[in-house]
Amino acid sequence: MSVATFLTRTKGNKDTAETFSIQDFLAYAYLLVGVLVILVPVLWTFFSSIKSDTAVESFDTRLAPMSQISQEIAGVGPKDIWVYTAEDGSTQLVYKAGPTRKLTDVALVDQPDEVFKVPRKSLSPHEEMRVATENYLDPILKRNGQDNFHFFTYLYNSVFVTVVATLITLLINAMAAFALSKYRFKGRLTFTILIVATLLIPSSIILVSLFFVVWSFGIFGSLWGVIIPAAATPTGVFLLRQYMLTIPDELLEAARMDAASEWRIFWRIIIPLSLPALSVLAILSVIWRWNDFLWPLIVLISDPATHTLQLGLTQFAGEFDTNFHYILAMTVVTLIPITLVFVWLQRFITTGIATTGLK
Repeated sequence: MSVATFLTRTKGNKDTAETFSIQDFLAYAYLLVGVLVILVPVLWTFFSSIKSDTAVESFDTRLAPMSQISQEIAGVGPKDIWVYTAEDGSTQLVYKAGPTRKLTDVALVDQPDEVFKVPRKSLSPHEEMRVATENYLDPILKRNGQDNFHFFTYLYNSVFVTVVATLITLLINAMAAFALSKYRFKGRLTFTILIVATLLIPSSIILVSLFFVVWSFGIFGSLWGVIIPAAATPTGVFLLRQYMLTIPDELLEAARMDAASEWRIFWRIIIPLSLPALSVLAILSVIWRWNDFLWPLIVLISDPATHTLQLGLTQFAGEFDTNFHYILAMTVVTLIPITLVFVWLQRFITTGIATTGLK
């Protein structure tokens, strides 16, 4: 099916809906607004990340990455080049030979010894379109004074925390949801309500308690101190429980009649049939762990070697100076793994939705 056919679909089948109706216009308008709300900030971040540091610091709102041209002036050194527009409309390339004032001292690029005054408003930057690849390469390759930013160490720590925490979260939440959905015991509903009720407690309230727990177990300052406290999530338990309730109990009874153990039932029946819900939880867990900042900041603050990418970005924000061009570039880099995970897992979600009625 072509893209044009997909984008021109109308309500109903092709025999009864050959023209656009008001419902179709509203539906496409709603989808367009949703796409813009999601993509515009991401696109703005990307296009800003390929601009020069001067353009970023001057809040250049142009989409194209324009950069002011600098040139080595004989006997002077490197200078930014400006375009001087005279009253008759003629233009000349000059550089500033003094501070910027209402009447600014400038000199011609070809004749640096002849200094003359021009109105400040007659000067405009001499620019060219240039992609600032150094915004990405400097932190990654430790160039231009970025020796303290250990990109690959931070990347490994982030991947390790995200992968291990997600796997543990899926296992623990799936086991809890299996017990709460397929076993009959006294207090099952009470436990479920208590688990869901913990969503009402802000995470900032329990930070002190979590800190003492991590300190008591001796995992403060290690990556396990970030992974273990957030392994079981009430959102995951509730999501998986509600999905597992739709799995017929007859399948489990038939497996028990074939002498299958509860662990085998869990791995061979419950887990495969719950893949769509597990995929959703996996995406949420990856987003939570990858973007987490406050808890890793508390646990890992004492050892820079254990910092994640999110903590590493704080090195670009100093007390008196902030390298926004590096922050924007590394932010784009941190978006790539999340996007790849979603692209990989979304097929399981759509497949599960399409086959739910066949279970």
